[in-house]
Amino acid sequence: MSSSRIETTLSLLQTLVEFDTRSARSNLDLIAFVRDYLAGFGVEVSLNYSAARDKANLYATIGPKDRGGLCLSGHTDVVPADGQPWTVPPFALTREAGRVLGRGTADMKGYLACVLASVPHFVEHCRILPIHLAFSYDEEVGCRGVRGLLDELARAPVKPLACMIGEPTSMQVAIAHKGKRAYRCCFKGLAGHSALTHLGVNAVDFAAEFAVWLRRASRNLREHGHQDARFEPPYSTVHTGKLNGGIALNVIPDRAELEFELRNLPGDPVDDVVRAAQRYTEHELAGEMQAVSKDTGVQWQELVDYPALAADPAAGWLTELACEMTGDTTLRTLSFGTEGGLFQGIGIPTVVCGPGSIEQGHKADEYVEIAQLERCLSFLEKLAVQWPARVPELARV
Repeated sequence: MSSSRIETTLSLLQTLVEFDTRSARSNLDLIAFVRDYLAGFGVEVSLNYSAARDKANLYATIGPKDRGGLCLSGHTDVVPADGQPWTVPPFALTREAGRVLGRGTADMKGYLACVLASVPHFVEHCRILPIHLAFSYDEEVGCRGVRGLLDELARAPVKPLACMIGEPTSMQVAIAHKGKRAYRCCFKGLAGHSALTHLGVNAVDFAAEFAVWLRRASRNLREHGHQDARFEPPYSTVHTGKLNGGIALNVIPDRAELEFELRNLPGDPVDDVVRAAQRYTEHELAGEMQAVSKDTGVQWQELVDYPALAADPAAGWLTELACEMTGDTTLRTLSFGTEGGLFQGIGIPTVVCGPGSIEQGHKADEYVEIAQLERCLSFLEKLAVQWPARVPELARV
């Protein structure tokens, strides 16, 4: 790997970080930059837009377009930096002692920069089987954006043979991760004076009862549910993250909101937990509330739903290849999620491997080590040359 490629990577990363692509904002300026950059190497792209057309997924094929190849997938959105104690500007790149700081450097614009810096190498070497680029939006809020792109790929005459997702794994290969569901439950009570609690319906009380129920459900999964020692923690979890309600101490609160999530092991369905939670809120809690006032109850809203990525025998060759290219045979599982289960769901074997550590993401002074970017560039350089010879004949069909 030439020293110029890491400098190109850092220059590209600086540009990518300067695009403020928080999930609540548009990513179209970044996508336009990537489209124009790829056009400079003769690479055509297709865009898959959100319903409001304020965001887009980008998909490109480098090499033969009549056959499936290896898809390099990553997301363009980042989490907010508001309220965090940053010591450097979050939406600018700062170089410091062998690392670069800025929002998204680890999760995961560092990977996108490595992929883009490798495009000239891909153009030169991808003659037999192509490399596909899939840059998506709204991953940080539930892998929402990539679904439109995957719907198109599922219907396409040619789809990728395999996928590698560049989430930060310190360039170790991850073969599985947990799935996630998240919900908001809105409790509608009946307001009144706190001296006359028997005449009102305290929405906060009922939301708190539900929080206790969820804690018991989590304990049950921990003590009696399926265990998989490859994960940390080695069981599916239930977590209450937000509970809000009330306007004053002497007013019976008529509204409360509770948000909770379930993170499930691959192959460990959480449908039973969700159904039991819905029965509890709709029958026991809502029933008690409506005994005082019919104009009360609990409404559910789904916030996030993405599947787990399961260790897949069909991805065995891909795992071996990725380990060989990284020079590290350590296999990981992830507690955080990716779009991997969605790719797997349309029949595309998938693993996760990318530069940086998730421990540095989502926090103030997020950073990625330059040595990690260099490892990723070396990985991509070898991958482009060697991967076609490793594809099983069955996968080519």
